[in-house]
Amino acid sequence: MVSTAQFTGLPGAVAVSHLSVYDWPATDGVCGGTPHMHLTCSEAYVVTGGRGAVQTLTTSGYEVAPLQPGTVAWFTPGTIHRLVNEDDLRITVLMQNDGLPEAGDAVLTLPPQYLTDPETYAAATAIPADAPEEEQERIARARRDLALEGYRALRDADGPEPLAAFHRAAAVLVRPRLTEWRERWERGARAAAAATGDQLDRLESGDASHLADAVVRAEQPSAYGKFGMCGRLDVYKGTV
Repeated sequence: MVSTAQFTGLPGAVAVSHLSVYDWPATDGVCGGTPHMHLTCSEAYVVTGGRGAVQTLTTSGYEVAPLQPGTVAWFTPGTIHRLVNEDDLRITVLMQNDGLPEAGDAVLTLPPQYLTDPETYAAATAIPADAPEEEQERIARARRDLALEGYRALRDADGPEPLAAFHRAAAVLVRPRLTEWRERWERGARAAAAATGDQLDRLESGDASHLADAVVRAEQPSAYGKFGMCGRLDVYKGTV
């Protein structure tokens, strides 16, 4: 929690990245990214160029939302989503909790045998940062195709149990990291909300002293072209 009325992160402790969605064709002939789900974070897409769609799967069913410049689409935790690139799709991604969706809060829709424990899952999904770019691309494509195998099984399932089983497995996989995530939330979104409450209390009592602490910041991406789940990413400090 903050002890002053100042929070200097992005509004509401969101984070942003710029995404160029993969144009790699999958076995179903569709070009795009890796289907996955976030467990604690909402995510939003602001489409800045090109054309495509986002496929989503929830307990309410399967849907497809077209994406074109000017579209803003967002979804809450538990939404399995797959980005489809139809023509140079480019997106600015807004993420809860200082970019936690790109810093661990995601489980790919791998087949069940890869979801049994964190070590097995990591072996199938990790992209070594020090590997040559060609090897990183190979791994990213392989895990995308593996996740599509599990995704299609979930989408075509007869009844709700396979999706519920995926939810349970995903929760077990992320449990070892929950303390780290909670600390990130406390430093970010919780601190931002507390700062607003502090400012309201001060203003209500006639105290405007926090306005003298105003700051302005600007920065360029800290990394360009990282291999993400959905495409190549330009990311900012604090976003992995």
